[in-house]
Order: sequence, then C-alpha cells, then structure tokens
Amino acid sequence: MKIFVCIKQVPDTETKIRLSGNQSSIDEAGVKWVINPYDEFAIEEALKLKESRGDSTVTVVSLGPKKRVVEVLRTALAMGADDGIVIDAPSPVGHLATAKALAQVIQTDGPADIIFMGKLAIDDNAASVSQMLAEYLDIPHVTVVSKFTAQGSAYTLEREIEGGAREIIEINSPAVIAANKGLNQPRYASLPGIMKAKKKPLKEVEFSGLGIDGDLENVIVTKYVLPAEKPPVKMLEGDPTTQAAALVQLLREEAKVI
Repeated sequence: MKIFVCIKQVPDTETKIRLSGNQSSIDEAGVKWVINPYDEFAIEEALKLKESRGDSTVTVVSLGPKKRVVEVLRTALAMGADDGIVIDAPSPVGHLATAKALAQVIQTDGPADIIFMGKLAIDDNAASVSQMLAEYLDIPHVTVVSKFTAQGSAYTLEREIEGGAREIIEINSPAVIAANKGLNQPRYASLPGIMKAKKKPLKEVEFSGLGIDGDLENVIVTKYVLPAEKPPVKMLEGDPTTQAAALVQLLREEAKVI
C-alpha cells in the first residue's frame, strides 16, 4: 500500500512574528519552522494505517525552501515515515500552485492508495489545498476528519459539522483525507527514530521544473497588520470587598463594559 502525507512548514507558535519593511510579508529571519500541527495528526494516522497493513510505505511530501523543508521532513521520518520528497520552491507559493505541484509529484511517485494531510495550516488558515489536490488527482476527499476506520480499500470517516453533530462518510481508495484535531495522539520522534531518519532517502524536485504557472493565484496580500499590544495585567490588592469594588470601577471606567 502506498501512503502519502503532505505536510507544511509553519512558524512555531512561540516564535515572535515580525513584518517585512513594506508589511506585505513576515520577516523570516530568526523564525523557527515546525510541522504544521494538523499535519502531525495526518502523519500519525498514516503510520497507524501502515502498521495495521504490514506491507505498506509512508512517503512524506513538502513544498517550500529546501533548507526548512528538509528539517520538517526529517522530523516526520523520525516519527516513522519511510521516505520523503522535497519540492524546492520559493516562499511563498500560493495554494493553487501548491496543490498542482503536490499532485504532479504524487502522480509521478505513486500511484497513491491514500493521501493524508491536515485540514488547514495554522499560518494562513486557508483550508483549501486538500480539496484542490483531490480535484487535480480526480479522486474523492473528506476534510475535518476526526475518526478514521479502514476496511480493505474502503474507509469510514467521521467529521464534525455544525451544531455539534457528526457526519459519517464512506469512500473508497484512492482518496485525500484531511485530519482534524482529535483524530489521534501524534507520537514523538524517539532518539533511535531520529538516528534512523538521517539515513532515510529524500528525493528532491525543483518546483521550477514542474512547469507550473506562477501566476495561478488571484489573491495577493498587500499588507499585514499585527494585533495591538495587550495592556499590562493589573493586580488588585486588598481584601475581597476592596478588590470587588476596584474591579467594578475598572470595568465601568476603563473597559466600559458595564
């Protein structure tokens, strides 16, 4: 069974984000890049499926500047993936072009029995690449998946919908599955896994050689604005009665909520 996992590099949630001079992008200097958290659920589900099937391989694919792509792919390999594919591309590449590049690489290295990925990336929250990828590959897809069950080449999926209800979907292989939080508990990369990952194969593909039109996107970001700095926390002193009175005064005069 040939299993693919598409992953993205995103800034660590603890990274201090700074904007470029013209505010049209983030300043990437000093940014720590990690696997997109939703993609970690995708990796774990792929590894669980591989372990249940036996004769299977898990290939992780990522697109972006080679140096940081290799770092996140090595982390996925340390978790248990068998090999990886680096699509060396400038940063940023739009969602449509990303999906088209992933589709071409998977078609060349496949055929894929199933493709896992996160429901969205936490840097832009677009939640669109999985659907586009499935369209380019002409295969079914399901996103926001919180439960996955495989029986042969058939899959039963559970996803959350509005109002707290859940939707049950049955599809056949091949398919694209976009993982939601709660699908599983991703494993950590062990020390033996980290050592083995250094010897696992990484295939390199040049984005420029895929013949993809760089002007596919019709959305151009002209300016980013950071949220306003939060005011410092105020500690109220005194007994409970005094603190309650001071709190009411602040809510009325400063917060203006009462």
